[in-house]
Amino acid sequence: MLSEDEKKEIEAEVKHCNHRQAACIEALKIVQRHRGWVSDEITEIAALLEMTAEELDSVATFYNLVFRKPVGRHVILVCDTVSCWVMGYEHIREYLSDRLDIGLGETTADGRFTMLPVPCLGACDRAPVMMIDDELHTDLNPEKIDEILKGYL
Repeated sequence: MLSEDEKKEIEAEVKHCNHRQAACIEALKIVQRHRGWVSDEITEIAALLEMTAEELDSVATFYNLVFRKPVGRHVILVCDTVSCWVMGYEHIREYLSDRLDIGLGETTADGRFTMLPVPCLGACDRAPVMMIDDELHTDLNPEKIDEILKGYL
């Protein structure tokens, strides 16, 4: 069930749109910000936006930054585009997997990190890159990754 705060925030977003449905991505992000992910409350969000649950679910599953299952407190998005592959994506992914003891799509045993692939983070000139929560990290190497992770422990 949506909280009153979530409903108020969604209604505030709707005011900026010509149609209620146009606020769907922001509504999903609001719920995710409050809960960490978007569960089956999607039906309630859809009703609030005058959409069907199927319509909203198709939006939620299209955008890779809307999480439809629980994730860790911090989500690590590892860019796997051609630029990052050429600049060492595979080595970076393997290092992160070994360091955190998880693979792509998995969450650490303590619930701190979830690591996911992402098709592009828009920083090809600084590859390889990753994003943790909303913070972009560029020109990655193992030493830099260790330093970055210390800030999230």
